[in-house]
Amino acid sequence: MATEVYLYDAVRTPFGKYGGALAGVRPDDLAAHVLRTLVDRVPPLDPSTVDEIVLGNANGAGEDNRNVARMAGLLAGLPTSVPATTVNRLCGSSLDAAMVASRQIALGEADLVLVGGVESMSRAPRVMPKPEKSYPAGDATLVSTTLGWRLANPRMNPEWTVSLGEATELLGVREQVSREAQDAFALRSHRAAARAWDEGFYDDLVVTVPGVGLARDESIRPDTTPEKLASLQPVFRKADGTVTAGNSSPLNDGASAVLLGSPAARGMLGRAPVARFAGRGAAATDPQYFGFAPVEAANAALKRAGISWADVGAVELNEAFAAQTVACINAWGIDPDIVNAHGGAIAIGHPLGASGTRVLGTLAGSLRASGEHWGVAAICIGVGQGLAVVLENSET
Repeated sequence: MATEVYLYDAVRTPFGKYGGALAGVRPDDLAAHVLRTLVDRVPPLDPSTVDEIVLGNANGAGEDNRNVARMAGLLAGLPTSVPATTVNRLCGSSLDAAMVASRQIALGEADLVLVGGVESMSRAPRVMPKPEKSYPAGDATLVSTTLGWRLANPRMNPEWTVSLGEATELLGVREQVSREAQDAFALRSHRAAARAWDEGFYDDLVVTVPGVGLARDESIRPDTTPEKLASLQPVFRKADGTVTAGNSSPLNDGASAVLLGSPAARGMLGRAPVARFAGRGAAATDPQYFGFAPVEAANAALKRAGISWADVGAVELNEAFAAQTVACINAWGIDPDIVNAHGGAIAIGHPLGASGTRVLGTLAGSLRASGEHWGVAAICIGVGQGLAVVLENSET
């Protein structure tokens, strides 16, 4: 019989803008900070009893190379005896890390795992292919590793390698999501995030980064209006496009982490769990329709949890783009008001590898604050994948 898996705590940094307040902080330092914070928030915890560190990271081409989970654990001052591994499933990396860790606990291989993710999109380097021979005569091109395809294999189907924005335009057309619906959803994201900060929802979920004067998520625009959003020009299709900078998630820097454990971890931590892992789901689709993959991932997670959408009271769906978020909500047939009630990535930000445990930690906080019993955390992933986790409120 599998061991139950619980979420005991969650924390993240504020998410900084591309080139903004966190641009001067290395990603391994950001990750180390949230890991150390989780440990320090549980005084009874003996750090040597942590069985594993599992972190998600999407780029891994710069200062986050060489297994950033191990680097972060060492920088956080955890004992060298604590092993660590880094997971890469692009935007879903840290939610995947949580799923990997939850299976370790369920199988009885671990009682306590530090899980999270990190990304510094500001510090992602430019790369170039290694020459096939010495002293090539031609020019070489530097390629940004910040976001999206780079050094794509020419054998890959060109329909699959369109930009994330163009893929979202394709999905918006297929699922009939209008520009007006996208802008309205973006406006709601900013207003909900600003309200959640003002009401103190994030006070216990977010920890500031030492030496950086950033107290809140840097991309939130509480003063945006329908008129401002409507005035923005489409980015990817100039003539008939609907995807703009205003209804898309921005580029960001940040880290997030959660503390997962077995029932035995309760004695090690001296605290009760916040939520129970009840179901996990993964799904894949044509790469150009990546934004729709959370639909089947969440449906699978709910089936494994033994519940239906009618039981769900809170949803955290990473807002890569408003078009794909609205499309998923419509496909599930759920009340939009239960989705991202405290803002989403369009406002808060989307530092790729950190977003999965950001939505997971926010979901746990939402269940605690609202008293709802069941919740779903889901995320879309470039190249056509989606992940989802069902949480059960341990306090109801």
